[in-house]
Amino acid sequence: MADYSSIRVLVIDDEPAICSSLSAFLEDYGFRASTAESAEEALDLMKSNVYDVCIVDMRLPGMSGEDMIIQARERYPEQRHIIYTGSISYNLSEKLKELGMRPEHVFLKPVRVLSLLVKCIKELAPDTQAK
Repeated sequence: MADYSSIRVLVIDDEPAICSSLSAFLEDYGFRASTAESAEEALDLMKSNVYDVCIVDMRLPGMSGEDMIIQARERYPEQRHIIYTGSISYNLSEKLKELGMRPEHVFLKPVRVLSLLVKCIKELAPDTQAK
């Protein structure tokens, strides 16, 4: 298996079980994974940590996942985002499309083929682009 230990991933979801299971899966795959249970907590973590890719639930308490992505991209333009939502009718907003997000960056809960999520992280993370 390739070494993905240089890729830092932040999982943002208000459901602790999803945070822990998804971060454990990513760590098993070799990524450096952290979690946050709200957009505000995630933005606070970003002040002192660098994340290459954030996996973001859209429905969060307080600030929405979309608003968090917009703020994070303003502050950390190299950071990339994957949407992880339970809404089967979710469509990318024009603002997120302007930030370069595409439908292949949207995953519906539960992800049945986790290797597709891993592939998306690898494609978005800057360290793996040249490998």
